[in-house]
Amino acid sequence: MNHRLLRCRVMPLQPPPPLGVSGGRLFASLPSPPPIQSRREVHVWYLCPDELNDQSQLNMYEELLSPVEKEYAASMKVAALRKDAMLSRALLRTTLSRYTDCKIDPRSFEFKKNEFGKPEILWPPDNSIVERPLYFNISHTTSLIACGIAMHAHIGIDIEEKKRNTTKNILSLARRYFTPSEVDYLIAISDSDVQRKEFLKLWTLKEAYVKALGLGFSGAPFNTFSIMLETSKGIRISKVSKVCDDSISGFDHLSDNWQFTFAELNSSHYMSVCIEDDSRKQGLENTPVPVGLKVWKTRPFVEDTLVSGTDALKLIA
Repeated sequence: MNHRLLRCRVMPLQPPPPLGVSGGRLFASLPSPPPIQSRREVHVWYLCPDELNDQSQLNMYEELLSPVEKEYAASMKVAALRKDAMLSRALLRTTLSRYTDCKIDPRSFEFKKNEFGKPEILWPPDNSIVERPLYFNISHTTSLIACGIAMHAHIGIDIEEKKRNTTKNILSLARRYFTPSEVDYLIAISDSDVQRKEFLKLWTLKEAYVKALGLGFSGAPFNTFSIMLETSKGIRISKVSKVCDDSISGFDHLSDNWQFTFAELNSSHYMSVCIEDDSRKQGLENTPVPVGLKVWKTRPFVEDTLVSGTDALKLIA
């Protein structure tokens, strides 16, 4: 059944005011999303780089970046990579601004990185504009960039193209990166295309989990935990005891106090979102409440489209 896409057209782009000026009129043209009602709710905003080709818009987005971000994007040798790097930062900055009711200029956000390189918002010490526990994560492919937002809960998001092909044999990659139980799961699938898709699902879920942990691949290697896809309590995680040594930094953080949602986006991408779930840690629930997921496609300052409840978003788990 087809659902009507809900679109919200916003004010046309205008040249940004000089730095140091609030730019309230322009940035007020970013419609505020509905509030995130609980720590189990996640909002995702995504854009498609190939659909953004108007140079005046691209120039506008570039002006939102910090000097360091501009320098990083300019360092890319391929034009498409320069564009993607710029758009990912513009998407992040405009999305975060929405969740302050546009009281914070997208250009004003500053970031810090934890010891494993995961970026976090660096709030000014005297900030009283926005509630502090705002968490985010970015994922991108060559054809789609997504930003996940959560409140009071660490979040990881990963996007992978369903048609993505690997240069190496799937089982060879699985044996190198996955756990024995996951390798056995893939070996049991005789159809090569189905096997490839299941490999991508596992990879996407593992990537989202590691990003939510904020430890990086070195802090939580894929072969230290298994993803269990079909359980009565949803997607679960189990630690591989023979591989993990809790005395090693990072491995003591591996736990199943996390919750997943998994979906197909635009029929072309797998999307996994992982958020922290304290109820499991505290033993409050035997059957977890599903993650509430709302997804928008955006062209910042131009048009936002709510795709939740439409054919563009298919929830799998």
